[in-house]
Amino acid sequence: MTGRIILPNLASLFAEAGERWAGLPAFSSRGTDGSFQSVSYDQWVDRSFCLASALIELGVAAKDHLAILSDNRFEWILADAAIQFCGAADVPRAADVTPAEIAYILDHADVGVAFVENESVLAKLSSVGGQLPKLRHVILMERADPSLEDRFLTGDSSVRVLDLKKLELHGKVLRDNGDREAEQRISALQSEDLFTIIYTSGTTGTPKGVQLTHGAIASQIRNLPFDIGPGDRALSILPIWHSYERVFEIISIACGLETAYTSLRNLGEDLQSVRPTIMVSAPRLWEGLHRRILTRVESLPKLNQLLFRAARFSAHEVRSASSFFTGQEIDLSGRSQFISLMMALRHLIGLILFLVPWLVLDRVVLQKLRALVGGRLRGTISGGGALPPHVDVFFNDIGIPVLEGYGLTESCPVLAVRTWKRLVIGTVGPPFPETELRIVDPLTGVVLFPDGSRSDGGRGLRGEIHAKGPQIMKGYYKDPEGTARVLKDGWLATGDLGVMTFNDCLKIVGRCKETIVLLGGENVEPLPIESRLLESELIDQCMVVGQDKKHLGVLVVPSLSGFSAAGVAAPDLLSLRTRKEVTLMLRQEISRHISAATGFKPFERLTALEILERPFEVGAELTMTFKLKRHVIAELHAATIEGMFEA
Repeated sequence: MTGRIILPNLASLFAEAGERWAGLPAFSSRGTDGSFQSVSYDQWVDRSFCLASALIELGVAAKDHLAILSDNRFEWILADAAIQFCGAADVPRAADVTPAEIAYILDHADVGVAFVENESVLAKLSSVGGQLPKLRHVILMERADPSLEDRFLTGDSSVRVLDLKKLELHGKVLRDNGDREAEQRISALQSEDLFTIIYTSGTTGTPKGVQLTHGAIASQIRNLPFDIGPGDRALSILPIWHSYERVFEIISIACGLETAYTSLRNLGEDLQSVRPTIMVSAPRLWEGLHRRILTRVESLPKLNQLLFRAARFSAHEVRSASSFFTGQEIDLSGRSQFISLMMALRHLIGLILFLVPWLVLDRVVLQKLRALVGGRLRGTISGGGALPPHVDVFFNDIGIPVLEGYGLTESCPVLAVRTWKRLVIGTVGPPFPETELRIVDPLTGVVLFPDGSRSDGGRGLRGEIHAKGPQIMKGYYKDPEGTARVLKDGWLATGDLGVMTFNDCLKIVGRCKETIVLLGGENVEPLPIESRLLESELIDQCMVVGQDKKHLGVLVVPSLSGFSAAGVAAPDLLSLRTRKEVTLMLRQEISRHISAATGFKPFERLTALEILERPFEVGAELTMTFKLKRHVIAELHAATIEGMFEA
């Protein structure tokens, strides 16, 4: 862990990185010829200081809030560092932000200056410009049309559009003439000062502004439980505005890594050219790679397929034995000495029988599989959703360690994570250093773990995960009531259900809040989607599902009267369910109501559909106020839900 930069505020950390890692590549991006072009640490910091000087001259004050509406690119981290050098805080969002989100977030966050990626995002901002009275300047990262330079936002003569490159050059003149206001602002920053406000949707669909301080994120660097350094290369594919990718990028800066930006379109090629040693990722990436590997194997000659299966089996036996003998096999029950002895004998036999075949087949077969991700990957940190167990086991077996972790934006983000030394498959690893976790009965509030009155301490008991530590958010911006609902006496109620295993790792077993997390890490609030669907005369009741799936689905209770009015009469729901035209009509209704035209994003579209043969009833699936009991419905229809996604 030597060499890591640990400072109380992140602006100082960025400035120190420019000196300590000067000359080393900091960020790499694809050029027009497809090759990666690097910017060194000192170049990045120098340019960020220039941009900061220009921002200060524009009137940006310490503790102001500036928006960044952009996808991953070097200009994102350039703007971010410049904002921090002003002593200000950023409000980030991706380029797929909707006009409605722009209007709400920028106004709610009191944004006066906004960085936008390109003309497409600028057009969205222009469409709501009149709803943003506090906005004064828009800075365009990528300018294709010269007429956009130094003009006023469409329909709003008080908002000026500026070019980032020209602003940076102007700042350089200021710096050359001795301007050092940015350095003074950095020295005044405290660890409890605001670093960022990340807006994440609440259960009502209204975005909540999560306030993260410099000190909260610095604690993630201070407590990083594994070693990375200047010899490592990271490949960035997740949205940088998400706390998960962003905090890892800050950790990379503190440790002197090079971060290369990629995209799903170029990922396969970039894995080969960048040859990363570490990366953070979402489960969808590994599920897709797993599927491609198996598809490729099926196209091979029979002998090669046999070698693959033999290599995989022997690797699994050796890895399982190694996990057991090093205490890294999941234990949910506190197994007895007799069971442990039987398991030890089983694993010892497997190790004796398959160690030599594994040593041979690893070099002949598995090494080629590892080459698909560049051949140098020491591990990937997977988060943002649950990794499918078979995918998790597969990659750990073939020698690509998956360090699955767990956290929330509100905990910036890591609460628990596997390490190379504590890689317990089936869990998200031990609690992060300086982090307290407890398991609480969601109905009674009784603490189940840790419980000193029990011999097992409460291990193996299921309940809601509560967390306490230096990484917990300051609160939701301008929302004391929302903050009070999830944050009490320093404890954050995560809304997730978990179990502490007998080898002291956390296992996630479900959710007690309504947010759906897709396999790609996208957070989806079902209520706005369901509310929109219920506008259809053909739908009586519905519930959106899709936790840890690639896409969303919906359980629908159709309306008998609605279909009768549409010319499809049926005596009951069972009869309606069996008619093909009903399915077709419902799919058409879903597509009409949930689309880009109605304000929904691609990952919010509903792909899977299941028609139910009886309605949700009060006291069973509904509360007395007719709210969905989501966990009850999910349990009652578990087989149906799995089947609809398999289909």
